[in-house]
This record gives sequence, C-alpha cells and structure tokens, in this order.
Amino acid sequence: MPPALCRDCLHSFDLPAARRVQRHCPLCRSPRIKSHPELFSLSIAHMDCDAFYASVEKRDNPELADKPVIIGGGHRGVVSTACYVARIRGVRSAMPMFQALKLCPDAVVIKPRMEAYVETSRAIRQMMDELTPEVEPLSLDEAFMDLSGTERLHGAPPAVMLARLVKRMKDELGITGSIGLSHNKFLAKVASDLDKPRGFAVIGAAETAEFLRDKPVRLIWGIGPAAQTALDAAGIRSIGDLLRWERQDLHHRFGSMGDRLWHLARGEDRRRVSARASVKSISKETTFFEDTMHMEVLDGHLWRLAEQVSDRAKAKALAGRVVTLKLKRANHSSLTRRQSLHSPTQTADQIYRTARALLDQAISQGPFRLLGCGISELVPEAQADLAADLLDPGAEKRANAERAADEIRKRFGKAAILKGRALR
Repeated sequence: MPPALCRDCLHSFDLPAARRVQRHCPLCRSPRIKSHPELFSLSIAHMDCDAFYASVEKRDNPELADKPVIIGGGHRGVVSTACYVARIRGVRSAMPMFQALKLCPDAVVIKPRMEAYVETSRAIRQMMDELTPEVEPLSLDEAFMDLSGTERLHGAPPAVMLARLVKRMKDELGITGSIGLSHNKFLAKVASDLDKPRGFAVIGAAETAEFLRDKPVRLIWGIGPAAQTALDAAGIRSIGDLLRWERQDLHHRFGSMGDRLWHLARGEDRRRVSARASVKSISKETTFFEDTMHMEVLDGHLWRLAEQVSDRAKAKALAGRVVTLKLKRANHSSLTRRQSLHSPTQTADQIYRTARALLDQAISQGPFRLLGCGISELVPEAQADLAADLLDPGAEKRANAERAADEIRKRFGKAAILKGRALR
C-alpha cells in the first residue's frame, strides 16, 4: 500500500492497493492528496515560489487578486514576473514589455519593489532554516533543501515537513510555493516545475530512467539556446537521444558539458545541497522608453539602481570589491566598465559615485537604451568600508548617514527619506 499525504491537514495514511485513485483525505475530505511509493523515503527538495513578485503585489493589494499582473519596466523593458492570469495569455518572464502588452493589453504593470520581495524572502528562508541547516538559495524565491536525517528531529518524514512549509507560507505570508521532491538536485528541480502552481511532485529512484527517457533535452537545467542549437546539430533532441551516445563521444563533441549530459540523462547528480554556495555578483539594470544620453536622466536612474544593488547586498550581508557599469546602445552593442575599490562596499553612495565616474567617461559613446550597475568580488559585510579614502574624506560621514537613514526606513517605511536625485 503506497503511502499518501493530505497537503491541507498533513494527515498521513496508506492508500489501499485496490483503490488506484484516492479522491479525498479520509480525515478532512480535502482533494489535495499526494501518494507515491517513495513519498516518505526521499529527502532532496526544491521549493519554488509561484510567480513570486506578482504574488507579493497581489497579497499587498487585494484589488489585484483576479487581474493580470506584470512586474517589469516600461515599454522598452522586459517582464520580470507575470502572474498566472497573465501567463494564460502567453506572457512569460524575460519577454519584451511591448510584446507582453500586445498579448495582455489589460495587464496591470508594476515596477519591482525589491525591498518588499527581500523582506518576504527572508521570512521564507527562516521557515526553511527551521527544517534543515542545509538550505541552498538560488534566488529570492527558490532554494534547494536537504532534509536527510531530519525525521528524528521533527517526528515526521521530509515530505510532511515540506507540505507544512508551503502551508505556513500561505497561512502566514500569503505566498504559495511548489515542491519538487526526489533523490538528487537535478530531479528535484525538474519535479518542482511539473505541477505549478501550488504543486507537490515526486520523482522516485525506481521511476527515474522511465521518466526521463522521452523528455526533451531542454528539460536539463542550463540548456540555453546556444547549447540547444549545438545539440540539434548532433541530432540530440530528447534525453533518449543522449542515452544512445557513448560517454567519451559526448565528451569529445561537447567537452565538460558532454560529461554532465551523460550523467544527467541517467538521472545521476552527485552535487550536494550546500548552504555555503557563494553569490558571485549583485547587479540591477533598466531599459529606457527612448535612447538617451541626457545625463540628468541617466543620473537619476543610476542612483536608483545603486540603491537597489545596495539593498540586496545589505540583505545578503555582503560587500563588493569591484563596481561595474553596464551600457547598451540602440544597435544592441554593449559597453562594460569596471572599477576596483580601495575597500569593499555595500553603500549606495559609494556604488553610485564609482559608477557615475565610469558613466562620465562613457557618455560620449551614447545614446543608450539600457543602464545597469553592480558589484562583484563579494566578501562578508564585516569587511566593508574599512579603509579610509584619503581622496574623499567625506566618504565615512556619508556612509554613516546612509546607515542611519536605513534604520529610519526600517521603522517608518522606504519613502521616509529620499534623496533629491532619486526623484529625477
């Protein structure tokens, strides 16, 4: 009798073999039942929030509940997130905004509110940390978890605790999420996409080979357009096609990617869930309605981008040794400029001033359709802004003022203090 779990009341029970489909929970009568032979023996999970940014906006503004919502920039921008109402109309993440609005002209378009998303993400992360110390975030809205050995601690198998997690997220934060449960990271990530939104999908060890065989090769995480083109040229369109290749032949044709494909096609992934996986960089960019080289316009956008990068760095307790400026022209050619700092920073003031100096040097190559900035070579925030800048004696004073302003915003809201350049 395969084990079963009610995802609403968390009641566990055995599903009689004679009853192939259990319609309702025997305790609460909920139809949200999950049954699988390996349900209570698997421990590697991937949790992915459902249309996270849009869900936060709908939670904070109930009037948006039944409306199509798109999070993103202006007409020249791209879609960051679309709610499921908009997705039904064909809107997808990274789609150009003008195309999204053609598909869904009645959509409510909202600029991202990173501070709200970061705050909600922190609350979800705290809930995950209560389940296991092995949480590996991939972004604000998704993470891997390894719950091996936690059943004795919680008095329940990982599947029950994962169902409890997404129930808490909904009840306490108003955010829904989907769970993928399997025996490794690759398959857990695949599973979390099988049953969205509010899904709970399981891929067991016994069914792995059969499950993968007829799936398209693009199911493999990291296969982008360029890799897909190369695989198409080799006649590889499904995972079954990959299985017909010898390992050495794949390696000879595709290098290290060939080795990776050989293992993943067989459902093999030895990567461990690691809470210590490092963030490489933090960046933010915006696309304009019209190409511009108007410095006042660019300056205002640059300050807001620097603030957003700073907010993310502070949320992750990180600082960067290098500031990067990114520019894109109307012909889609890009310019990237970098500046190393005397001391790592996480302050918006230092990020902005460094990026502004780089912009001053590049402005003559405009006009520009995209502006971005970021920090890299990240270190713990304890190493931030330690070295005094002899060429800018006011830097320490401004950093202290920014931290004081951060505390005021925490108490009274993001709009409690605004710099004049933020209004440009």
